[in-house]
Amino acid sequence: MASRAPGVAIERIRFCNYYFFILTSVMRQVVFLRAVNVGGANRCQPALIAKQLSKFGVVNIGAVGTFVVRENVRESVLRNAIAEKLRFKCEIMICPARDIIKLASKDPFSRQPSGPDITRFVNVLAKRLFSPPALPLSLPSDDDWLLKVIAIEGRFVLGLYRRQMKAISYLGKVEKLLGVPATNRNWNTIKKVAEILDDA
Repeated sequence: MASRAPGVAIERIRFCNYYFFILTSVMRQVVFLRAVNVGGANRCQPALIAKQLSKFGVVNIGAVGTFVVRENVRESVLRNAIAEKLRFKCEIMICPARDIIKLASKDPFSRQPSGPDITRFVNVLAKRLFSPPALPLSLPSDDDWLLKVIAIEGRFVLGLYRRQMKAISYLGKVEKLLGVPATNRNWNTIKKVAEILDDA
């Protein structure tokens, strides 16, 4: 029997007591958990969750609740399976893998300042914004910013913040301004996810 190509699943359909086998594309997904910790409140063990959900081809990325899902599984089934493994209520953001690959391929920070004192980040939103704000959005001000939102691509908010204690507080303010739950990831994490998806 010929082996199936990567990214292709075989689906069995029954009709009038006959079985038909069709090839379907695998919809890979990426999962982002919001407000989880490796210790203390909202304690999460991402590596253990990935092991428990190995039947879905779940791969853990780092320690903050980021997973690549390689198998073809409905979003509702995946969401419920992850929720059952958590001991607390948590926002679960699930995105199609193609959206992550597309985002990473654009290199959106190419014209932005960089250096050891600047962190590039992506906020993953629970849903698309109905009315996105004018950009760039700089906090606390344009002339003396600690955090700057440079673009909004679908459910992804891209920005930079300076590595200062005050800057972290502005991440929460951005979420309030947008009015949609969000979870923050370093741009390096997004690139790593994209690399794993490309190799899958």
